[in-house]
This record gives sequence, C-alpha cells and structure tokens, in this order.
Amino acid sequence: MGYFERALIAAIIIGAGAGLVGSLVVVRRRTFFAQALTHGTYPGAVVAAALGVSVPAGAAVASVVLVAVMAGIARVRRQGAQVAAGIVLTGGFAAGALLQALIPGLPVRAESLLMGSILTVSNADILLAACVGAVAALCISLFGKEIAFSTFDPHGFRAAGYREWPIELLVLGLTAASVVSSLPAVGAILAIALIAAPAAAARLMVRSFRGLLFTAPVIGAASGVLGVISSRMFEIAAGPAIALAATAFFLLALGISKLRALPLNRVSIPVETAEDARIA
Repeated sequence: MGYFERALIAAIIIGAGAGLVGSLVVVRRRTFFAQALTHGTYPGAVVAAALGVSVPAGAAVASVVLVAVMAGIARVRRQGAQVAAGIVLTGGFAAGALLQALIPGLPVRAESLLMGSILTVSNADILLAACVGAVAALCISLFGKEIAFSTFDPHGFRAAGYREWPIELLVLGLTAASVVSSLPAVGAILAIALIAAPAAAARLMVRSFRGLLFTAPVIGAASGVLGVISSRMFEIAAGPAIALAATAFFLLALGISKLRALPLNRVSIPVETAEDARIA
C-alpha cells in the first residue's frame, strides 16, 4: 500500500471517529474544553518525540494529566470549567513551545506536531484511530439514551436519580482519546477543526440526535478525504487542507440552513368577490 492510499484510509477512519465524538462535544457544549485539550497535549507530544516513543502515547499521558488538572481547577471556589480550560490551553501550549525550543535535535519538526502529517501516518496510528472510533461507537450504543437524557434534560436526569459525573467523565474520556488519535493527521492545533466542524455542520442539517450521530462521521470522513486529495492536487500541507475542508462543510451547511429559514415569496392573487362579479 502506497503512502497516498494509506493517507486516504487514515483520513476516513480519523475523520469519522472525530465526527462521531465531536457530536457529543458540540451538543454538550464542550468545544472549548476540546480546544484546550488539543493545545494542552502539545508538551506531551514533544516529550514523546524527544524520548523516541509514540507521539500519541505521550499525548495520551498528557491528556490524562490535563483532565485531572482541569477538574481540580473547576472545583476551586469562584472558578469554573471555562476558566480551567483557558488556563490549560495557554499554559499547555506555552509549555510545549518552550520544550520544543529547549530540547536540541528533536527528531520531529514542530510543524508536524502542530499541524500533523497524515501522509506519513503509520499502520499503528490508523489502528489507534480505528480502536478509538470503535470504542466511541460502542459506548454510544450502550449509553446513548443516558447521554441524550443528561445532555438535553440535565435537571430531569438528576431528578430521575442518575448521577451526571459518570456521563461527563465518559464524554471527556472519549474527547481526549479522539484528540490523541487525531494528532498524527492534523496536529495539536488543527485537531479541534476535525472534531467540532463536522458535528456543527451536521447539527445544522439534521434535527435529531440520532441523525447527528450518523451525519457527523460522514462529514468528518469526507473532510479528511477532500483534504488529502487537495493537498496532492495543490501541493499544500494536508493538515490545514483537512481543517479547511471541514470548515467549508460547516459554512455550506450554515448557508443552506439560512436559505431554509427564508420566508417564501408568494405572489398574492386577488380573489374576485361576488360584488365584483355583479359589476362585471
């Protein structure tokens, strides 16, 4: 299998998995958390590259630490999840940039860590993304009703005797896993585009939660394929091309939704009254 064919397969698997998890991220309004996580895993990826181990493995370790840090900050009085995500976003990215500058002879270029390099993904990267997508699909099939109940009616969910933190932990864990599996393709910066944009576009096109779960992975996979093909046709980096393709799908869905909302211009035809008929 050539590098281009491998890149296409990786784009389909990673894009579909990111779109599926992104559906949960968008409906539960955890996009800022996902963005903080993508930037915060940057130092873990740098350290893993310096040690010569798998970059996703280093990012996975960093994501576990970051989730714990954000959970701790969010519990501080007068703080919250948004504050915690903002601190982790800036602090994590700054730490990664500092490590990138301090570690000499890093075998991986900064561009590949920040924007990905899907043309050089390995079979292990594809297998990791496939496993993450399969686990996400399994979790949604098993706990989809609870996730939907907790998302759209949190007060009723708690009143019914359910605990919300297991669902929240499940969604955060799937988000972290999706971020880690997306790093080889689109890097630390652009991973949020592949997670959020397809799901946001699907949400504009479909009205049901189940429809969103089916549509978002399709848009994510299509974004990956179009990005890879565009990178070859126009000789541009694949990571930004994938992110732009996902953004284009969102803008297209936004335009279609605006057109649907426009009132129909109906031509009013005067109806002949009985009095008009007598006059005639």
